[in-house]
Amino acid sequence: MRLALAITQGDVAGIGPEIIAHAFLDGRETAGCFVAGDLGALRRGARVVAGAGAALPVVEIESPAEALAMPPRCIPVLPVAPLDVLPPLGQVSAQAGRAAAQAVTWAARAALRGEIAGLVTAPLHKEALAAAGVPFPGHTELLQAEAARHLGRASSQVPVRMMLANDELRTVLVSIHVALREAIAAVTVRNVAQTLQITHQALARVLGRAPRIAVAGLNPHAGEGGLFGREEIEAIAPAIASARADGLDVSGPYAPDTVFMRARHAPGHPGEFDVVVAMYHDQGLIPVKYLGVDKGVNVTLGLPLVRTSPDHGTAFDIAGTGRADPASLVEAIRQARRLAAA
Repeated sequence: MRLALAITQGDVAGIGPEIIAHAFLDGRETAGCFVAGDLGALRRGARVVAGAGAALPVVEIESPAEALAMPPRCIPVLPVAPLDVLPPLGQVSAQAGRAAAQAVTWAARAALRGEIAGLVTAPLHKEALAAAGVPFPGHTELLQAEAARHLGRASSQVPVRMMLANDELRTVLVSIHVALREAIAAVTVRNVAQTLQITHQALARVLGRAPRIAVAGLNPHAGEGGLFGREEIEAIAPAIASARADGLDVSGPYAPDTVFMRARHAPGHPGEFDVVVAMYHDQGLIPVKYLGVDKGVNVTLGLPLVRTSPDHGTAFDIAGTGRADPASLVEAIRQARRLAAA
């Protein structure tokens, strides 16, 4: 890569540093990558992973460019979120939440300035962010705010969406981290139409063609002609009609209990669609996660930067045991490379 790729450390009381260390120990996808975070946290993660085996050196760097010349199986760390004392593993910590947010903020600003190719974010802990007084519930909202600040706009003028993807299925969400009652209220013509436009623009760059977008209904059987709710008639169908009038390859609304199976790309079963637009968080994420958390990647669409992350949380219950699986992080790194090159 011409520019280095940043991996933010996540919440250091969780599995972030050790899955990062696992990825660098393997070395196949981490060439040209560096960690934005704290040296001590990564050294602790490296000790967990290396165990009694070969040492996994953690090296301080002064600029992202240095990462491009680093040898394999060595973790370059740019100390943008230093910690005076490492918080204990497996516990909610304001200190860890603050450092995690600092790392993401630094990486977002570097990406927006064109200094790095993009960022891959290890998991945050929402309670730790709140304890630290961070005014955002997660990565997506923090990154949206940073992009808006960079562009000189209000956050509402930089609409973003979450896409969760693996080799078999992609799904994009109309709403993200809100209560279910709020998610239902968010099913409006404007929100659905905006989601379709963001999805089309993002995937057209990756696929090199217009993506085939399926739209899930909100209600059972997609409302059954209004018998089980009118959101499909009053909000979803008009948004689809508007998108089709703009030339997008969009169809639906389809019954949400079958559309994901129709879109799934499996051996001997090519999917009918490239992506499914789901109406709310669990509707879209459960199908993808059921196919395997180890392969799922979270991609933020609509940002003027590349951001991916693994499809799991901080896993406080196993932090420090060495049992954390780095597969989803490795997939996130691979996906970030593809997006940066698109």
